[in-house]
Amino acid sequence: MKISAENRKQTILAAVVGVIAVVCVIYMVSQFASSPSAPAPTTPVVADAPVVTPGTPGRPAKVVASSSRLDPTLHMEAMLLTESLEYTGNGRNIFSPNSAPLAVIPKAIASARTGAAAVSAPVFTGPPPPPPIDLRFFGVATKADGSRQAFLLRGDDVFLAAQGDIVSRRYQLKSISPNSIEVTDLQNNNTQRLPLTVQ
Repeated sequence: MKISAENRKQTILAAVVGVIAVVCVIYMVSQFASSPSAPAPTTPVVADAPVVTPGTPGRPAKVVASSSRLDPTLHMEAMLLTESLEYTGNGRNIFSPNSAPLAVIPKAIASARTGAAAVSAPVFTGPPPPPPIDLRFFGVATKADGSRQAFLLRGDDVFLAAQGDIVSRRYQLKSISPNSIEVTDLQNNNTQRLPLTVQ
C-alpha cells in the first residue's frame, strides 16, 4: 500500500511528537522517584542550662549560656538574677539623663594683665614717622655768579651738590642757605631741614 506524500508528513510528525512525549514522561518519573516522599524528622536542639557564676561583694553575678546546644525555653532564675543588678559605675550612667557630672571650670589664680598695662588702652598714634635723612651738612661754597653748593657727608662719602641735584640716588636738594639746607628723601617723599654742623 502506497502512502501519499501528505500522509507521510503526518506520520513523521506524529512519530516525532510521540518520541518527545516519551522523553518527558521518563524525565518526570525519574524526578519523582529521586525526591523523598516525606521530610526527614528533625531532632530538636536542646541547649545546656545556663551557667550562673555567683558574684562577690565587688562584682555582680554572671550568667553564661552554653553554646553546645540551644534551648528556646526561658530560664526565669537567670532573668531575675540579671534584673536585680544595679549600675554601680563611678562615671555617668548612660541610662539616666540626670547623671551627667557637672563640668568644673577652674578659676583664674591671678590676672594676666599687670599694673598700668591692665588699665590703659592702647592709643593710636598714626603711622610711624619717616626715617631721618642720613646726610650731614657741613659747609657752603659760593661761586662767582652767586650760586651756592653744599658740602654733604654720608658715612665716608663727601658730596658737593647744588640746588636741584640728587645725592646718592635718593636725596634731592631743595634749597641751600648759609646755616641750613632742605633735603627731600625721594623714597619716602619726606622733606627735612638739616642744620649746619661744625666738625
